[in-house]
Amino acid sequence: MPAVDYRTLAGDILEKVGGESNVASLAHCATRLRFRLKDASKADKAGVERLPGVITVMEAGGQFQVVIGNNVPLVFAEVGKLSSLTGDTEAADAGPRGNLLNRFVALISAIFLPFLWTLAGAALLKAFVGAAAYFGWLDPTSNGYAVLNASGDAVLKFLPVLLAITAAKRFKANQFTAVVLAGALMYLEITQWTGLKATPSDFFSIPVPAVSYVGSVIPIIFVVWLQGHLERLLNAGLPGMVRNFGTPMIVLLVMVPLTILTVGPVTTYAGQGMSWLITSLWTVAPWLAGGLMGGLWQVFVIFGMHWAFVPVMMVDLSNQGYSVLSGALLAPVLAQAAAALAVFFRTRSAKLKGLAGPGAASGFLAGITEPIIYGVNLPLKKPFIFGCIGGAIGGAIGAQAGSAQTGFAMPSVLAIPTYLPQGPIPASSFTWQMIGTGLAILIAFVLTFVFGVKDSPDVEEVAADPIAEAATVGAVEVAAPVSGQTVALSEIKDKVFASGALGKGIGIVPSAGTVYAPFGGTVVSAFPTGHAFGIKSADGVEALIHIGIDTVQLDGKGFTAAVQQGQVVQAGDLVATVDLDAVKAAGYDPTTILVITNTAQFAAVLPAEGHAVAHGDTAIVIER
Repeated sequence: MPAVDYRTLAGDILEKVGGESNVASLAHCATRLRFRLKDASKADKAGVERLPGVITVMEAGGQFQVVIGNNVPLVFAEVGKLSSLTGDTEAADAGPRGNLLNRFVALISAIFLPFLWTLAGAALLKAFVGAAAYFGWLDPTSNGYAVLNASGDAVLKFLPVLLAITAAKRFKANQFTAVVLAGALMYLEITQWTGLKATPSDFFSIPVPAVSYVGSVIPIIFVVWLQGHLERLLNAGLPGMVRNFGTPMIVLLVMVPLTILTVGPVTTYAGQGMSWLITSLWTVAPWLAGGLMGGLWQVFVIFGMHWAFVPVMMVDLSNQGYSVLSGALLAPVLAQAAAALAVFFRTRSAKLKGLAGPGAASGFLAGITEPIIYGVNLPLKKPFIFGCIGGAIGGAIGAQAGSAQTGFAMPSVLAIPTYLPQGPIPASSFTWQMIGTGLAILIAFVLTFVFGVKDSPDVEEVAADPIAEAATVGAVEVAAPVSGQTVALSEIKDKVFASGALGKGIGIVPSAGTVYAPFGGTVVSAFPTGHAFGIKSADGVEALIHIGIDTVQLDGKGFTAAVQQGQVVQAGDLVATVDLDAVKAAGYDPTTILVITNTAQFAAVLPAEGHAVAHGDTAIVIER
C-alpha cells in the first residue's frame, strides 16, 4: 500500500461524513474512528470506503465507524488539528452503562483508585508508628512521634481534598474550585464551630448542624456532583466577560453555605446510617458477619463489587477510628495467597509455578490477589473454594473477638500492624485475629495441597497441541493472551476482524478475566479504555489484542490496564484485567481477538483453531 498522507485522509473523511457540523461526537478505538452523526444520510459511505488508507466502513450501534487499522491514532490526531472534535469531552451517549449497582461500583472505583496506593502507604506508615508506640519503642508524647504520625494521618484528615480532585474529574467539574470547596469545609474556624459540641452555631441566625467534615467521604462527593451541574448552568448563562471569575465565585457562594446547612449533614447522616446497617450485624452475630465477609470477599473482588464497601470502611475510620468491616479481610486475602502457594509446591507445571509463586508473594506482601485468582485459583476451582473456606473461618474467629482495622491498608502481612487494638477494640482481638488468620492460611494451604491440584492435560498438554507440532525451525510461536476456547477468526462477530483485513489471527472465548502478553516486546499502543493493546516484538512481529467485540463503548468500565504505551513486556506479563460478567451484562461479546497486523510480511500465519487453551499456550505459529 502506498504511503498515506494522514492530514489529507483526515480532511477527506471529515468532508465525506458531512463536515464537522454533522458530527455529534468522535472517538477512536484500536482500529477505527467512531463517529456519531447528527444526520447519517449526509454521510457518503461509499466515498469514505474508497479513500486510500481506509479499510472499510461499518454502521453499528448508532455509530459511523471508519476502519483504519493500527494507524487510527494518527488519523484521529489529524482530525483534531482540523476541527474541535477531539477535545477532552465525553459523549452523553457513550454506550450502555449497566445497572445501578454496576454504575455505583464504577463511580467509587474511579474516585478512589487514583490515590488508593497513597492512602494505603500512609495508613501503613501510621500503623507502624502506632505499633512503635504500642510496644514502647517510641514516646507518643514526643515531637518525633507527632511528626511521623502526622505524615501517616494527614491523608485521612484531609481525605475530602483528595476526593474533591478525583470526583471533579469524574463529574466534569472544575478541580480547583472543588478543592476550595473541600478546603472551606475543613477551614479551622469552621471546624471549630461545626464540630460535635454542646453549644449550637448559626449562619445568619440559621442553625448549623454539628457535623465534622474532617476525614469525611460522602459529603464532598455529593457536593462536587452538584458543583458540576451548577457550573454547567452558570457557564451557559453568564456573559463571557464575567464567566471566568463569576462561575467559581457563585459556586463557592452557593455551595459552601448549602453544604454546611443541608447537603453536608444529610449526606453525613446517610453515610453513617449505611455504615450502621452494614455493621450492625457485627453487634447481633459478629461470627456470622465475619464469616460471610471472609468467605465472600474474594467473590466480591471477582465481580468488582468490593468497591461498594470502601465508602463504609472510610466512614467508619473517619467517625470512630477503626473499621470492623475491614477487620474481617485479612484472613480471606492471605488464605487465597496460601492456596496459590500450595499450587506452587504441588504442581509439576512450570507455567503454573511461574504464576502461582510470584502471585502468592504479591498476595502475602501487598494484598493483591487478582493475579492468583484469575490466573491460578479460579481456573483450578478447588484452590479458590478452599481459600474462601479458610477466609470464612478466619474471618468468623477474628470478628467474634472484636478485631478491627485502624487504618485503610490492603490486607497483607505488611498491614498486620493496622490490626493492633486501639481505643475500644478489645486487647485480645489481635491475638485471635492472628489465630484466625493462621488457621485460614493452614486450611487453604493443606486442602489445596492435598485435594486441589491435579495436573491434567488441560495444564500440561502443550506438546500435544497440533499447532505446536507444526512449528518448524525458525518459526515464531505466539502465545494465547487469555485462557479459553479458540475460534476461527472468520467466526468473529465483527465484519472487519472476520474478514482478515487487519491481519490473520484467532479469537478466544475467555474463561478468565486476565490478559497476558503473547510474546516479549514493546507496547506500541495502549488505549485508555483498557480494551485493546498493540505489541511489537524485537524480531518484528506486530500483534493486536482486542478484548471483546465493540467494547470500546464501555468507556473503560470493567477494564483495568496493567501496562502503558512504550513499556517493555516479557511473554506472560499481565497486560490487563477485565470483569467478564460486567461485559456480558452490558450486552457485549467478551471474545478476545489476537491478530498479527503485519501478516503480509510472513510466509504463513497458522492459528490453532478449535482448541481449549490456557494463556501461554501456543495459539499462532508464524513461518517466515
